[in-house]
Amino acid sequence: MATKSTISRHRTAISRINLSRPIQLALDLGLIRSEWSIFDYGCGKGDDIRGLKALGINTYGWDPTYLPEGKKQLSDLVNLGYVINVIEDIEERLWVLREAWSLTKKALIVSARLVHELKDKNLKSFGDGFVTAKGTFQKYYKQNELRQWIDQELGVSCLAASPGIFIVFRDENLLQVYLASLSRRKFRTPSIRNNELVYENNKELLDALSEFVIERGRIPDGSEFERSDEIRDKFGSIKRAFAIIKQFTSLEQWNTIWDERRRELLINLALQRFNINGRPKFKNLPECTQLDIRAFFSNYKNACLKSDELLFSIGKLDLIDKACRESSCGKLTHDALYIHISALELLPTMLRLYEGCARQYVGFVEGANIIKLHRQKAKVSYLSYPDFDRDPHPRLNGALVVPLQEFDIKYWDWSSSDNPPILHRKEEFVSQDYPHREKFARLTRQEEKAGLFDQPMGIGRLQQWTQVLLEKKVKLTGHRLIKIY
Repeated sequence: MATKSTISRHRTAISRINLSRPIQLALDLGLIRSEWSIFDYGCGKGDDIRGLKALGINTYGWDPTYLPEGKKQLSDLVNLGYVINVIEDIEERLWVLREAWSLTKKALIVSARLVHELKDKNLKSFGDGFVTAKGTFQKYYKQNELRQWIDQELGVSCLAASPGIFIVFRDENLLQVYLASLSRRKFRTPSIRNNELVYENNKELLDALSEFVIERGRIPDGSEFERSDEIRDKFGSIKRAFAIIKQFTSLEQWNTIWDERRRELLINLALQRFNINGRPKFKNLPECTQLDIRAFFSNYKNACLKSDELLFSIGKLDLIDKACRESSCGKLTHDALYIHISALELLPTMLRLYEGCARQYVGFVEGANIIKLHRQKAKVSYLSYPDFDRDPHPRLNGALVVPLQEFDIKYWDWSSSDNPPILHRKEEFVSQDYPHREKFARLTRQEEKAGLFDQPMGIGRLQQWTQVLLEKKVKLTGHRLIKIY
């Protein structure tokens, strides 16, 4: 029978070539910066430390077995990566969480194993978790259980970065910048219509102004644009300089950018209602966000009222259903709208917020490239189809389902199935300018002509689809359909 003295915590440490999932995600999200200090609490064999140092990042660590001499020190970012789930003592687990938080200057990343990762059937119950065959302890959390534990014990409102990975911000300004970045759409610079001398002679300066307007959706306040004095010397004012830019570019493109940044701000403010302490006070917002709010909504009260109106509307399934049916992108079925993740930003504002509520709960779902927005029940599913671009009919590898009322996530694993669901008509999931869209559409036309979709209810799984191909005496070579003679 296992006891605390027989638990071998050190045996949970693994060697890896790549960075761990929490650290790689932090890099992808811009939460690890070259000028910051990083502390890896419970660093195991130190692979993340070596990986980050190789990138020129000031990184330290401590581990009771592999690096006991490491100094626990105050750092900008602290990583508590898959540590709490291997501690069998509940009080010690809490103490470790609080100590990691006490060492945090800007943000803390906490990660742990989730229930859907529990695959070993030979585990033995121990405390609130299990003992493995190696004599190690594992506590498997539900997503909401982990969030609530962190929030309750630290008195904070953590954010989901990915299933099982949460970020706790100590720096309020960093939190606001991070939240704004999650729903930010990228735009190309509007093309110049005429080679006018006035533009060409001042191209570098006017391009810098254009980049700012693309990023914020508004012209800058003089104090936040470092080349304001140059602009005034050349054109008299920033407004006059931007008026020149508009003369030689598409006004429609600038209106699209203005509208999109306004919608992103609404979505951001709506999602902040989920924080424990609600939305921050206006004075606590970054100065650039304060200026955004004044430019788009005149004042904070108006902005909050409009975002609340939007947030409450997603609780009405008839409005979600209507928005799905009216969406200009995505594949509509009898119960949902499916969309490729690359086209998410093209959805109507209501549907982006609908998905944003699910993402607020689970964060980034690794490998998920198709999002299913349910129309008849309040839930969002994240589907993983590996090789979406290369496989003409990619197979479903896994599905993470997020109910938006009870928040009890479910995970369905199809990775070992010999008859998984597959995709057809891939062009319907992506945007019009998706790089491979025409290739997808061309294959669909070939398959329609060959009669492969005559019985659509019988081709949704791999084995049934394979049988139809045999019956029609055709085969697939990449995205080409070939007749078998």
